[in-house]
Amino acid sequence: MIKAFVADNDRLRAVDDIVSNVDRIVWIDLLSPTKEEEDSTERLIGVGIPTREEMEEIEISSRLYTENGAYVMTATLPAHADGDRPAMLPVTFVLAGQRLVTVRYHEPRAFQTFPARAEKADTGCTNGETILVSLIEVIVDRLADVLERASREVIDISQDIFHPTAKKASKRDRDFQELLRRIGSKEDLVSKIQDSLLTLQRLSGFLANVVSDEKTLRARVKTISRDVVSLTDHASFQTQKITFLLDATLGMINIEQNAIIKIVSVAAVVFLPPTLVASVYGMNFEIMPELQWAFGYPLALGLMVVSAVLPFWLFRRKGWL
Repeated sequence: MIKAFVADNDRLRAVDDIVSNVDRIVWIDLLSPTKEEEDSTERLIGVGIPTREEMEEIEISSRLYTENGAYVMTATLPAHADGDRPAMLPVTFVLAGQRLVTVRYHEPRAFQTFPARAEKADTGCTNGETILVSLIEVIVDRLADVLERASREVIDISQDIFHPTAKKASKRDRDFQELLRRIGSKEDLVSKIQDSLLTLQRLSGFLANVVSDEKTLRARVKTISRDVVSLTDHASFQTQKITFLLDATLGMINIEQNAIIKIVSVAAVVFLPPTLVASVYGMNFEIMPELQWAFGYPLALGLMVVSAVLPFWLFRRKGWL
C-alpha cells in the first residue's frame, strides 16, 4: 500500500492521484510495498529503498547512511503496544530533498494518529524535514505512554507481591505463578521498548547532524534526543525494578516452601516418640512384664501423649513454631 501527502497551508492532505501531484508530494508512506510500488518510489526520489532484509540488519552502517544526497534512517518501532506482546519491526525513513519516504511492514500507532492530526491542525509540516521531526516526536510520545503504562503495572505487581490477599497456601501458590507470568511479560515489554529507544537515540543523533540549520528545527531535534535519553534511563530503572520483583517473588516462594517443609518436619518429630513407644510395645516377645500388668495399656498411652506434647512444647518455647 502506498499513501501520499501534500502540504496544504502547513497541514498535510492525503492525495490519491500521485502522478498529477508528483511535484507537490512531501511524504510517501509505504506499507508492505510491492515491487512495483518500490520501483516507482525509487524513480521519484532517485534513491534506492532498502529491502525488508536490509532494514532488519543491526549494523549501524546499514541503518544510518547517506545515498545520493538522501539520508536513510531505520529504527525499530512497536505496534499493538497496548498489550504485553507488541510487534517489533524496523521502519525506514528516507529524507530525500524536500520529500520524506517511510517504509514499514507493520502499523505503529504514530502512523495512524500523526496523519490524522496533521490534516486537522497546523503542525508546520511543509517539507520532509518538518514532517520527519514531527513524526518522530509523536513516536517518542507514544513510547513514553507505553512505558508509563508498564510502570504503573509494575507498581501493581509490587503491591501484589508484598501485600498478598490470599490466606490459603494453595491460593497463594497460584497467585505466585500468575505473578511470575506477569513479571515475565513486563520484562519482555520493557526490553522491547529499550531496544526501540536505543535505535531512536542513534537516529536522533544522526538526524541532528543532517537537519537544516533552521534554529527551531534543530532545537526540536535536540529536545527529541534529550527525551529519548530520559526515557532510556527510565526504562533501565524499570528493568532493574522488574529484576528485583522477580527475585522477591522467588524469595517469597522459597519462604512458602520452607514454611510447609518446617510444618512437615515438626509433625514428623512430634509423632516420632509416640511411634517409638508403640513400636516397643508392639514387639512379639513372650516375656514382656508390662503385657500382664493391668495399667500397662494406660501407661503406654500416657507415654505416647507425653512424648508427643513435650517436643511440641519445647519447639513453641524456642520460638521455632
